[in-house]
Amino acid sequence: MSAPDHASSRQLDALLSSASVEISSRGHQLGELRDRFAAGTDVTITFLPGDNYRHNVETAAMLRRAGFNAVPHVAAREMPSREALDDFLTRLRGEADVRRILLIAGDVAAAKGPFKSSHDVRASGLIEEHGMARVSVAGYPEGHPYLGLAATFSGLEAWRDWGQGTKIHVDVVTQFCFESAPILAFIGELDARGVGLPVTVGLAGPASPATLTKFALRCGIGNSIRSLRSQIGRFGRLLMDTGPDDIMRGLQLAPEVVTASISGFHLFPFGGLRKAAEWSRGYVAETLRQAGRTASRTGAQNL
Repeated sequence: MSAPDHASSRQLDALLSSASVEISSRGHQLGELRDRFAAGTDVTITFLPGDNYRHNVETAAMLRRAGFNAVPHVAAREMPSREALDDFLTRLRGEADVRRILLIAGDVAAAKGPFKSSHDVRASGLIEEHGMARVSVAGYPEGHPYLGLAATFSGLEAWRDWGQGTKIHVDVVTQFCFESAPILAFIGELDARGVGLPVTVGLAGPASPATLTKFALRCGIGNSIRSLRSQIGRFGRLLMDTGPDDIMRGLQLAPEVVTASISGFHLFPFGGLRKAAEWSRGYVAETLRQAGRTASRTGAQNL
């Protein structure tokens, strides 16, 4: 099945061409990143349990020197004190010229300090104090294990209101899924509730089914994991790697009124940076070829 050739579909292709990508806080992937992704790409830096935020600052500074836009995760529950968060943001701005952060609660059950959630970080006043221009917050198309639907969207409404009051750009970066339907439903619900935040869609980069399943279980991916399992059942060992082609096609087939809120894509490179980069370039190139063939056939029919 090919993606349709219309303006919104081509816009999604353009957004995929400039997708952001993720690396670990250790920064060991910098050489491969430089080889595979263009300068100016937004690169998020994970904040895993037990990370020392000073390492994340060093990685952000290396990215900046290499010509990338560093977007560090700030994990609320990993901050042992207000002073530590203040120091983290001070160093990010001063040493790496960071202007955008991705704010998450963190993958630990108990907070190490006063911040139990991203909303606590927002309430601290430190984000605006340090001159951040953009804050990305997490969105969960298949639901959050500890938040009900109403609480999820009311939380995003609070972020919208805060962004309007502080003049800081706020957007949503979604967790990855294995089907487009949950993503489209999530965007539709945002629109129906009048939340009005732009959405960056998270995509799981090509990896083996076993690797994707491992990350899906770790990240609490819900019903759409059935789609991945069905692919394993249909193709078995022949399917060594699977990419998010079906998700992209599903988004491109959706009505423009739904996809208008999509402002970008974010690649989770579970199978490595090389595979993620090659997949995104290959997908865009193939849809362009398909569009060209469709245009040629249409032109010939009109002669």
